[in-house]
Parts: sequence; C-alpha cells; structure tokens
Amino acid sequence: MQSAATLSIERVDAIEAQGLLPELAGLLHACVHDGASIGFILPFGMEESARFWQEKIFPAIGSGGRILLVARQGGRLAGSVQLVVDTPPNQPHRAEASKLLVAPACRRQGVGRGLMSALEGQARSLGRSLITLDTRTGDKAEPLYAALGFSVAGIVPDYCRDPFLDRLDATTIMYKRLRTEA
Repeated sequence: MQSAATLSIERVDAIEAQGLLPELAGLLHACVHDGASIGFILPFGMEESARFWQEKIFPAIGSGGRILLVARQGGRLAGSVQLVVDTPPNQPHRAEASKLLVAPACRRQGVGRGLMSALEGQARSLGRSLITLDTRTGDKAEPLYAALGFSVAGIVPDYCRDPFLDRLDATTIMYKRLRTEA
C-alpha cells in the first residue's frame, strides 16, 4: 500500500481527462461496486461508466462548467473530485463539490481529504465563498465532510435509490463557507 506522502493532486483539462478515460471509468466502476451512492445502481458496467465521463463530465470540463481534480499515489489513479462552477447568475459566489471518488484500496490514506482541500483551493482561486454538496445520510464520506468543516443544512428523506437494495435512502445537504483572501 502507498502512503499519503506520495499523494499528488492535479487539475486536468478535458483533453487530459480523455486520456485518463480508462482509469476514470475504472475508478467510478469500482466505487459504485463498493457501495458508493453517487447516482448509479447495479448492474453498472464499465461501458456505462465510460459513457458517463464522455457524455456528462468531459463536455462540462471543456466548457468551463466543471473542474476535475485527480489524485495519484505511486503513479496510479487513487481518486478524483469535481467542482461544479456553472452556477446561475445570482450565485457567482457558490460552487458545488461533486463525485468525490476514492479507489477502495486507497481509502483512509488521506486521498479524500487531499482532494477536498485542493477543491477548496480551486474554489477560492475563483472567488467562490461557499461550497455545497450532498451525500447519502450515514455514508462513509459524511464524517469526512464534517471533519473538514462542512455543516449540515438538512436531510432530505427518500432522496435516492440504494445502489444494491430496492430501497430509498436519505441525503444530507452540507455547506462550507470559505474565507477568501482580500
């Protein structure tokens, strides 16, 4: 296992992301199959994972509506996160954290924390003073977000379908105010 000390995080553009498609599709696929509630349910194949990146995420990165950060440990893709900056005209101060993915073998090694810290840096550099996110209530990531200073705005019952079971799960809406440098 690699240590968090070898962690590197970088922002990738749409062209670079296209070159990472096999790794990104594999990361998403592994996370969904490990139980992550990130918008997909089983069965979920590699083709569907690749299609998600190609059709939904790469165009948004190319248009400037999303920022993609990737984490590597020992040269291998360990995680990714997205910052949604395509906000309405009355919300230029806000961004949304989306799809924090950490490879199951890389969890509890600082990858998620590193990605979220880098995401906050990107938001600050764009003058964003508020980050919002949602996470399945009780999910593994919820304590991480709380430890990073995110506050709970509320819980929405029956928000999404469980990836494995035929049941509806609640989601926790969270936010964090960022201090911006004057």
